[in-house]
Amino acid sequence: MKIYQTDQKNKFKQHLDFLKTKKVMDYDKSRLTNKISTIDIETTKKLDQLNLDFLFDYQIFPDNIMIFNREWTDQSRKMKIGDTIAQQVYIPPTRTFSQKIIFGVRVNEIIDQADKKGFSYETLEGHVEKGVSIFTVEQLDNKVIFKVQTYSTPGNVLTKLLGPVFSVPYQTFCTKTALKNVKRQLETQ
Repeated sequence: MKIYQTDQKNKFKQHLDFLKTKKVMDYDKSRLTNKISTIDIETTKKLDQLNLDFLFDYQIFPDNIMIFNREWTDQSRKMKIGDTIAQQVYIPPTRTFSQKIIFGVRVNEIIDQADKKGFSYETLEGHVEKGVSIFTVEQLDNKVIFKVQTYSTPGNVLTKLLGPVFSVPYQTFCTKTALKNVKRQLETQ
């Protein structure tokens, strides 16, 4: 984790290159807190009729919360397992008067089932959280949902201390905002 006062967008290539050298944080999934958040998608389309390119381009969080650089974009290709994402999170969620916090995640699974499409990633050394996040669009009978499932715990002493007061409420806010952002993108197709 690196904290800046200024936007790091112009230095994302250097941050991504640095984060590609970092290892995934060690974790025992059975010891992590599991959270599941879902939102119904109001559409007459079935899962196989929806364009999920935005999901696989990591257009999940609005840019007042986070901007990012994806390894696959730098290489002009699609996401694959092992790709790194450099994230710049704004705290508070505004691009101007905020701390810019840089950390990374690595794609560890791409989900391509008839009733479920998405991917998951694990946090890299230095991330504020330790664990894995899974983002899926799912077909449940005649209903489509977007689901965010996380298995995580604080990644360092500071987030462990501030978790109940700051990290957990902020993470909840970000997840709810992501759910609404994906819902909007799917429902406008």
